[in-house]
Amino acid sequence: MERAAVFDVDGTLVDTNHLHVTTWWEAFRQAGHQVPMHAVHRAVGLPSGDLVARLLGEDRDTDQDAELSAAHKALYAQYFDRLPALPGAGELLRRLAGDGWTVVLATSAGGPELGALRRAIDADDAIAATASADDVDAGKPAPEPVEHALELAGATAERSVFVGDTVWDMRAGDRAGVRCVGVLCGGLPRADLEKAGAEAVYADPADLLASLERSPLA
Repeated sequence: MERAAVFDVDGTLVDTNHLHVTTWWEAFRQAGHQVPMHAVHRAVGLPSGDLVARLLGEDRDTDQDAELSAAHKALYAQYFDRLPALPGAGELLRRLAGDGWTVVLATSAGGPELGALRRAIDADDAIAATASADDVDAGKPAPEPVEHALELAGATAERSVFVGDTVWDMRAGDRAGVRCVGVLCGGLPRADLEKAGAEAVYADPADLLASLERSPLA
């Protein structure tokens, strides 16, 4: 039976969370909404429709949702050629693949955005598959993205670990029945990740790699 190491991408393997905060903030500003950046940061990691609903409320003009999402995508796309991998990201994935783990990405990104993220990580040789939000009916914190990743890996939840940087990641992994590992490089506090289900928390991929033999990915 395979064992899967499932990874979120934004804020976990690639240093993009604050780019998402800035570009979402600008998309809201252009549409006439004043949304505090700290509130946007807390919502990063949700599917775009859920993020807009969380920040503008259920009584918003939903006809604007698609325009806001398109504006964010266009603004964020300006950074595609220079997205920075987080320290140790590629090395961690290669080490796990070499240790016999099936490495799968679970991300809401797709198309050119996913291509830019994979170029930043520069570890395609270690990545067995990618589970995109486009492949499931509900994104994180629903368990479907993680469950789909396990299907792609041919692994059971009991033999799998999910690594992410947001409370949405931890809740999705917990609901899918996998062990959850948090990283702080997305900008959220350790306590928030632990409360949401993280069994262990590390600073970034490099810290997890250095601590691998004492981690849930041992």
